[in-house]
Amino acid sequence: MIKIGLYSEDRTLHPLLSSALGKEFLLHLKSDQEEMHDLVLAGECDVVILDLNSRVEPLQDRIGFSRRLIDAGVPSVVMADDGLRSTAFELVRTGAFGYCRRPPSIRDLKTMLSRAYENSLLKRQLKTVQQRMEEPVACDQLIGSSQQMRQVYQMVHRVTNLNAAVLVTGESGTGKELIARAIHNMGARAKKPFVAVSCGAIPETLIEAELFGHEKGAFTGTVGSREGYFEQAADGTLFLDEIGDLSLFTQVKLLRVLQQMEFNRLGSNKLIPLKARLIFATHRDLAQLVAEGKFRQDLYYRINVMQIESPALQDHPEDIPQIAEHFLRHYSQIFQKPMEQMEPDAIAMLQNYPWPGNVRELENVMQRAIILAPGMTIRVEDLTLSLPEEDVIDNEDVVDIADYHPAGSFERQLRDYKIKLAVAAVRENNGNKTLAARKLSISRAYLHRLIRLAEPDQIFDQDLQETATG
Repeated sequence: MIKIGLYSEDRTLHPLLSSALGKEFLLHLKSDQEEMHDLVLAGECDVVILDLNSRVEPLQDRIGFSRRLIDAGVPSVVMADDGLRSTAFELVRTGAFGYCRRPPSIRDLKTMLSRAYENSLLKRQLKTVQQRMEEPVACDQLIGSSQQMRQVYQMVHRVTNLNAAVLVTGESGTGKELIARAIHNMGARAKKPFVAVSCGAIPETLIEAELFGHEKGAFTGTVGSREGYFEQAADGTLFLDEIGDLSLFTQVKLLRVLQQMEFNRLGSNKLIPLKARLIFATHRDLAQLVAEGKFRQDLYYRINVMQIESPALQDHPEDIPQIAEHFLRHYSQIFQKPMEQMEPDAIAMLQNYPWPGNVRELENVMQRAIILAPGMTIRVEDLTLSLPEEDVIDNEDVVDIADYHPAGSFERQLRDYKIKLAVAAVRENNGNKTLAARKLSISRAYLHRLIRLAEPDQIFDQDLQETATG
């Protein structure tokens, strides 16, 4: 049933049109502008009939209200006698769906109302599709709508159901394991085991037995046989974190498994087929380790079939409010301490902080803030943030604190001080921005952003000027 709103002061139209239009249409008559407007806002009108003829209301008022409804996107059919035909056509030209002569031809009116409804329905459906296309693709527990995170989502969706090896790279604390879990949870292996292993946390003397398992008596101290992580993962997913920490000896063992797609427990010659999907992660530059002879080149090519870069938090600060809100809800529930929101200044402070510890540090900061907050709102004073020690340079030739004169809010002072450190670091390293970023323990992209924020009188070097304006 199509709901029709009839804006007219002629009350005889309602019974006539209701009877003539039939059960396909439900007609509501309103003669007052506010009542008609409320009816539209309540969603009780699929299409509106605007009767321009009136004996009481001035024509300009009636035209003005009609334009108001049309501009709001309400599908409208204008009804008028021959004397107001030109006015009706002008309303159609500016957005109304169509014109109907008064008194109307019922057949023509029914056709026009049906078409107006169908046209409006198609527009709403198209708008919904466009909004869905613009929204970030849901990707398990990953949070963020920035361009950097959208790229991660796209890569995750591409590799989800492929059996190829995936290498997740990025700084510590950026959520590399979350990316691995998203790949697992969104694919055909979702109901299978997900086994996460931190290679750097296992002693070198035990790593082989932990990965591949062992039989009773395989080495001194073994009481019985044990499944390794490769067996525990079965036909699910095995996530090997910090793969760059493996010794060259263990790398050889892992390479053989990847080549043969089978392995054996220590102390056994029985070969076990490798069924698990492998995802690797590291915060180290594996290409550099290969160049230094610390990582096997053949293993590097084996694990680096598809690579996903997990962005540093400071490279997508627009996602910080959304991530912080997630932690606020999550930990207020765990701590059984209801929290409602964060002050705008607190959010701004989080977005201006460099986050050397990335999302893991933000999680820690939010936990402390929830505990420290006296009320149900996180304030600036509840946030415990500090610049990393590496950012505070004691060389007076580089940064002279006596020359720094703070002004403005705390966030502005903090930002200006970071800009001063960035400019000084680039000068100290003779314009080499990579070395400057490394000196400050920040990413090169974040260094560029700080330099671009610098005032012109802070920049004297040509290369800095190009960076700030480029």
